[in-house]
Amino acid sequence: MSRCILVVEDQEDNRQIVRDLLTATDYEVMEAENGEEALAAVAKQRPDLILMDIQLPVMDGYEATRRIKADPALSAIPVIAVTSYALSGDEEKARAAGCDDFVPKPFSPRQLLAKIRQYLP
Repeated sequence: MSRCILVVEDQEDNRQIVRDLLTATDYEVMEAENGEEALAAVAKQRPDLILMDIQLPVMDGYEATRRIKADPALSAIPVIAVTSYALSGDEEKARAAGCDDFVPKPFSPRQLLAKIRQYLP
């Protein structure tokens, strides 16, 4: 049974890269372009894992993650921040918002898959 991953990313080219990587490794992919779409997608079909960009229009990744983690029915879903915000303190800020892990952009496909497999063995 394939596992479902929600990719929350506002840049189409970045979504395409992650989509290609995940579908090639037999993951089912859902997509959202901002935090509000992410919340709607999670409510509609609960994913096994979320790859969350931080800098998003409408609602940023921090707020979307806080809302997901505040819901007892959703709080167990692992959220990995995938972001170009990789300055000192940004990983701590992402974890404080509820992200379970952090992958800075640009990432290597191998690095991202290894991180995903930690949560979806």
